[in-house]
Amino acid sequence: MSLALATVIYEWRRYLAAVVALAFSGLLVLAQVGMFVGIGKAFTATIDRSRGDLMILPAKSESLLNTGGLPRRVMPLIYSHPDVVAVADIDDDGGMFSNLAGDEAHGRKKVRDYVQITAVETARDALTLPTDFDESLREALSEPYAVAVDQTALARLGVKLGDRAAIDGHAVKIAAITTTYPNMMQPQVMVSRQTLRLLGKSRPSNRVGPMFVRLRDPSRAILVRDQLNAMAAGRFRAWTKAELSKANDQSMMKEQFIGVMLGFSMFLGLLIGIGITSQTLRGAILANVKEFASLRALGVSIGSLNLIVLELSFWVGIAGLLATAVLVTGVAILARGGGIPMSFPISNVVSTALFLLLISMLSGLMSLGVLKKSQPADLLR
Repeated sequence: MSLALATVIYEWRRYLAAVVALAFSGLLVLAQVGMFVGIGKAFTATIDRSRGDLMILPAKSESLLNTGGLPRRVMPLIYSHPDVVAVADIDDDGGMFSNLAGDEAHGRKKVRDYVQITAVETARDALTLPTDFDESLREALSEPYAVAVDQTALARLGVKLGDRAAIDGHAVKIAAITTTYPNMMQPQVMVSRQTLRLLGKSRPSNRVGPMFVRLRDPSRAILVRDQLNAMAAGRFRAWTKAELSKANDQSMMKEQFIGVMLGFSMFLGLLIGIGITSQTLRGAILANVKEFASLRALGVSIGSLNLIVLELSFWVGIAGLLATAVLVTGVAILARGGGIPMSFPISNVVSTALFLLLISMLSGLMSLGVLKKSQPADLLR
């Protein structure tokens, strides 16, 4: 065990303030990243959990967010590939949800809220049927005017299982409750494609939404994607689910207001982290100035002492990363319990970790000047 690591472990109380400062700097950034990416994941949850192997989007789309539809004539072209066994399009819309006035007698107030309506096919093993929908949920949605609402949206919409409600004036029944589709922006209501038509929300007959594609051999997904893109001639673009999920995360983070907020958070975290961490390290070094003076008296060069301080800063940064992981995990658990989805792309986690280590090392550099006070003559005082 190195001298720097032993010092951090033995005198951890001296460095606790620096670790806490780094942890909250990391939490400040990652909590926002998790929330914003989680919002995007909530909008695309049914797609991420689909039974398709490829996705077909308009040619110029860079992600699934804010994408448009496709001409219906594209669908037969997809079917022409020999590896394609099924194609299904996504159909969704929005509408004004209202619980019934009669619910006030049961202690629930009148609620009106705009909801996101997502249609799924209710046939067994249908492409648009999410993989986590069990048989009872599938059968419940098969009924006309039946809808499914996530458990986290029940209080917000003022309904419970079995209640009657209305979407844009059409009576619907809360036939099922989902548990893994929270959305803090807009409550998500799932319906069958037939119910979507009854609500007057389906797309025009000459247009289809982004499409799922099922392949004969899912292991050939990348090869078939490239072949479909080659035959597309600019009419559409095929994606694997993994690369589309990554593109959705990146698209969410490119939103201007999100970039501004994250940039400000990182700047604030940098100021707080460096300010507290550097002062903590300076104080700890000053407290051990006689120990450093003893090392100099034994012939240890000032350069070697500088390296010890920098290594000490590195281990403080590692401790800060561990504390950040604990705090972020706790926040994510609390958020999930409150219906707020959070997701942490690995690229953002790595960049935040490097950011915290940078803060720690810069703080160590700023503390090196204190070593000049560790003169061997101090041992005689």
